Amino acid sequence: MAKLLIVDDERNIRRSLTTFFESLGHVVRAAENGAQAVALLAEMQFDLVLTDYKMAEMSGLELLREIKRRAPESLVILMTAYATVENAVEAMKSGAYDYVTKPFSLEQIQHTVDRALHVGSLTAENRALRSAIDEEPLLDSKSPAMQRLLETARQAAASDATILLTGESGTGKNVIARQIHRWSRRQSKPFVVVNCTTLSEELLESELFGHMRGAFTGAVKDKPGRLEAANGGSVFLDEIADLTPTLQTKFLRFLQEQNFERVGGERTIHVDARIVAASNRDLDSEVAAHHFREDLYYRLNVITLRVPPLRERREDILPLAQWLLNIAAVRNSHPGLAFSPGATAALTRYRWPGNVRELRNAIERGTVLMRGETIAPDDLPDSLFHESTEALAGIPNAASLDEVEREHIARVLGASATLEEAAETLGINVTTLWRKRRRYGIE
Repeated sequence: MAKLLIVDDERNIRRSLTTFFESLGHVVRAAENGAQAVALLAEMQFDLVLTDYKMAEMSGLELLREIKRRAPESLVILMTAYATVENAVEAMKSGAYDYVTKPFSLEQIQHTVDRALHVGSLTAENRALRSAIDEEPLLDSKSPAMQRLLETARQAAASDATILLTGESGTGKNVIARQIHRWSRRQSKPFVVVNCTTLSEELLESELFGHMRGAFTGAVKDKPGRLEAANGGSVFLDEIADLTPTLQTKFLRFLQEQNFERVGGERTIHVDARIVAASNRDLDSEVAAHHFREDLYYRLNVITLRVPPLRERREDILPLAQWLLNIAAVRNSHPGLAFSPGATAALTRYRWPGNVRELRNAIERGTVLMRGETIAPDDLPDSLFHESTEALAGIPNAASLDEVEREHIARVLGASATLEEAAETLGINVTTLWRKRRRYGIE
C-alpha cells in the first residue's frame, strides 16, 4: 500500500482522514501545518500528500511548491472550502495532481486518491523501464572480440560505406546496426528497418521501393517505400539473403546508382541512404550455390563485421542477463530482482545456441515463474541443465569414476567465476574442491 501525508489545521479532518486511510491499509502520517509537513518530508518519502489549501503561516499552495522542490515524484492533492477557478488553475500550474472542494465524502476522496496512486504507479513503472532500457550492455562489452567489432563499427560509421553484418541469429545484429547509425553523421535522419523474411516478393518490393496506384490488386493509392522514407539516413536490411533473384537485381541497381522506380511507376527517384545489411547465412556459400548474386554480394561486402555468438563472449553473459532481468522485473512488477548463485552458475555454463534472444526468453520465464526473492535454478528453462547432462553422456563408457568426476569438476570450474561459485554448483565446500583440484591436477 501507499505512504500518505495528511496536512490540515482542523483536527477532526486530520483524524477522520488518517483513520479512514489507515483502515484501507495505507501508511499515514498527519501534520497540522506546513512546517510540520516539511519536517515529516525530511524523514520519509511519501507517495501522496493530501493538504488543505488555506492554512496559517504556510498555505497549501506554498507547501505544494516546497514538496515539488524536495520530492518531485510525490503526488499532491489540494483540499479547500474556498474553491475558485483562479486557485484551481494556480494549483495545477504548480504541479498539483488534483484539486477537491470541501465538504466531500470519504468515498469521494478515496476515489480521487486511488486514481492518483494508480497514475503514480504507472509513471514510476514507465520511468524504471525507460531507465533500464536506456542502458546499452552490448556497447560495454568485456569480450576482446566484441570490443574489436565495436571499434571497427565506430570507425566505419564515419563513412558512407555499405556495411554487412554477419553472425548467428539472435546475436544482436540489429542493435549494432542501429548504433552504427547513431555514430554516423546521419544520426539526426531516419533509421529504417526492413525485414526481408516477413513479406512475399510483391509486398517486399512495394515495401522497399513503393508503388503507384493500380500497380497491383489492393494498391488503391500511391505509396512511398522504405528507401524514400530513409532519405538522408540509414536503411537496415535484415536477412538480406532472403531477397528473391528479381529483388536482388533491382536492389543491386539501387546500390550502384542510388536510383529506382516505384512499382508501376516510370519516374526515377534518387535517394541518399546508407545501407547496413545483415545475414545469418554464409553468403559465400549462397553465392557458390547460385542462390545469391555475386555482384550484389561484393557490393554489400565493403566492410564486413561478424557479430560473435554469446558462447564466444562469456564475459558478457552475466552483464547482459542482469540488464535483461532489470527490464523483465519492471515489466512484471518485481523490481530489484537478482540471480541466486546457482542460477548464475547455470547461466554462465550454458552455451546459448539461441544467443541473446534465447537469454532474454529464459530470463523472462524466470521472472514470471519465480517463487522466492531471487531467480533460482528451478525458475530457469530445463534446457539449461539438459546440456550439462548431454555433455557428461559424451564421456566414454569405459571411463572410471575418477575420470568422470575430473571431467565434471573441470567443466564446472571453467564455467564459474570463482572457486566459491564452482563449489556451490558442485554441492561441496571450497576446501574439498581445492583438494580435488590438486588430486586431479586441474589448473
